[in-house]
Amino acid sequence: MARQLPLNDQALEIVARRFAVLAEPMRLRLIQALFDGEKNVTALVGLTGGMQANVSRHLQTLTTAHILARRKEGLQVFYRIADPTIPKLCELVCGSLGKSLARQAGHLAAGGG
Repeated sequence: MARQLPLNDQALEIVARRFAVLAEPMRLRLIQALFDGEKNVTALVGLTGGMQANVSRHLQTLTTAHILARRKEGLQVFYRIADPTIPKLCELVCGSLGKSLARQAGHLAAGGG
């Protein structure tokens, strides 16, 4: 794998803002709920257990950050993942976290407590 050149300060600010948008559990729940395709706000409220106003606010933040895209059909608004790197990013982070937790569990089970 080719090594990427270091990012300048402006690019690092953009990356930091992207991670800040993702640093909210409800936003991650919403993204996760969209992994299998587009859904309307009512479905997302049901899947995440959030209140509609709160879910809508987070959907707006994710849309403004170009992580999600939205389309309107009549009175309904449908959301989908717009940034194709997001599922891969989630897979990398969650996979790494899962391995780390499994190692910790193995260490505790071995009495390393």
